[in-house]
Amino acid sequence: MIMTNLESTFDDAEQIFVELSNSQRLEIIHSLHRQKLNLAGLSKELGVTMQEVHRNLNRLMEAGLIEKKSSGVFSLTTFGSTIIRQIPSIDFLSKNRLYFSDHTFGDMPMKFIQRIGALSNGEIIRGWVAVIERIKEMYRQSREYIYGMLPQVTHDLIETVIPMVREHEVVFKYILPENAQVPKAGMKLLGDISYNDLLKRGLIERKMIKKISVAVVLNERDALVMFPSTRGETDMNEMFCSSYGETGNFFHEWAHDYFFYNWYNSHSFDPEKLKIV
Repeated sequence: MIMTNLESTFDDAEQIFVELSNSQRLEIIHSLHRQKLNLAGLSKELGVTMQEVHRNLNRLMEAGLIEKKSSGVFSLTTFGSTIIRQIPSIDFLSKNRLYFSDHTFGDMPMKFIQRIGALSNGEIIRGWVAVIERIKEMYRQSREYIYGMLPQVTHDLIETVIPMVREHEVVFKYILPENAQVPKAGMKLLGDISYNDLLKRGLIERKMIKKISVAVVLNERDALVMFPSTRGETDMNEMFCSSYGETGNFFHEWAHDYFFYNWYNSHSFDPEKLKIV
């Protein structure tokens, strides 16, 4: 009985994947996700004959993904509307399958993995220098806040972020892992600029967490995400990033939510646990 139920479940899923494997049917449900259209409207938008659209509409209706109103207008069903929201996740993983052949999601909670499609419009940047320079650029462009969760800190990053906090009063919240590597020169710089005063003023807030595997940095405009390699350590040689806008809102929201999930699950900052190098 258990096997029969499983087979029945997979049969249903297989049928849906069959219907979604056709590019024109995908275009139809994406069009209907944006607006309700009749047969002529869909034909015009897709640039194909009404006969061809009609054939695929029938298949999508049989699959329960769309429905036809009495007015002749087509729209997504609740099922179809929910299914289409899963496509970005498949798209993100498909486009980056080579990347994820040697990267993982680390210890990231399932609720964030289920929303991974939010990153589908992100650009991938490769190379340690390019990554660090992009983070520095993000710091310099910040005018409201910077939220950072990185496994280690470089002198370059400290040198770039502090003037933004001190001169522009950008709020800086950051999370570091226990035993995070911090450069000796960076610690000296913090002493030279009255870092403790910035802490007292509330412009800088900091917390500590056991380990960081998935790293995020964001300001009011941009966001970036770095995943761990299969060895378990955050790969800071490659990252996904996106600017807040028409295609970047979901990416930014995902990074924001992930940062604060970790923020509220972190403990008080303990400077004695830092590893000065």
